[in-house]
Amino acid sequence: MAGIIALGPRISEEPYSGDDQRLLASVASQAGIAVENIGLAEKMAVRIEIERRADHEMQIARQVQARLFPQTFPQLATLEYAGRCIQTRQVGGDYYDFLGRGSGRLGIVLADIAGKGISGALLMANLQANLRSQYGAAVDDLAGLLKSVNRLFFENTTDDAYATMFFAEYEDGSRRLRYVNCGHLAALLLCANGEVKMLESTSTVLGLFQDWSCSVSEVQLNAGDILLLYTDGVTEANDAAGDDFGTVRLEKALRMLRHLPIDQLMDSVIAEVLKFSNGVQADDITLVVARCR
Repeated sequence: MAGIIALGPRISEEPYSGDDQRLLASVASQAGIAVENIGLAEKMAVRIEIERRADHEMQIARQVQARLFPQTFPQLATLEYAGRCIQTRQVGGDYYDFLGRGSGRLGIVLADIAGKGISGALLMANLQANLRSQYGAAVDDLAGLLKSVNRLFFENTTDDAYATMFFAEYEDGSRRLRYVNCGHLAALLLCANGEVKMLESTSTVLGLFQDWSCSVSEVQLNAGDILLLYTDGVTEANDAAGDDFGTVRLEKALRMLRHLPIDQLMDSVIAEVLKFSNGVQADDITLVVARCR
């Protein structure tokens, strides 16, 4: 019951007629609708305020995550590089980084966290903190570094949390690239002579197993070689027919665009992916491009 209308006797002391009763019923009905609308408006105002606060907090989270991506780019004599992440939501689980350690060495990281949205962003922040805090003291033990990162990631996350990651260290003087592919998509290495090498997995994913190990592989780069790292938002982008962009199209795009400046090269590859998918982006698109000089 929303309310009661109570009436006393008429001034004329005449009984209420049928028309009087119908008029009163109409007034009561309109009053009830008004009361109900006021209640709905109050609930809507509360919901709008909650959504406004949530949107504001999400904007803050997006700004915070944007600061987790590299803000400085150590300069190297023999390598130019760039990275980009285009998220499908306010925050996401793709991660790339460039870690300077002095002595002409650069850590290159690209990872894809299981999960999207807030959960993926939190796991991404956890992985980034582990890597950045330990990389400077890793010296030449990449396998030991990643084993420690896996242990901390395993201990600090739930049983179903994991990440695929490509981690490489480039040595400026020798142009040597040492890498560990932790269950991630094979990196593309387009050599100056036109040959393409696929840098496949050398270990399983991070965070699922406490007892974890990896092997470190090595390739020698030469002037003109291009390294491309990417997440599945690139290769699994779909066209209207449901076909994937795939590594074949990615390699073709890289060959076609290889002579562009590094930033334009990266942006043009992303443009090719979005053109293929008619501008529809179902997953985060993240790329790292490096060219040896």
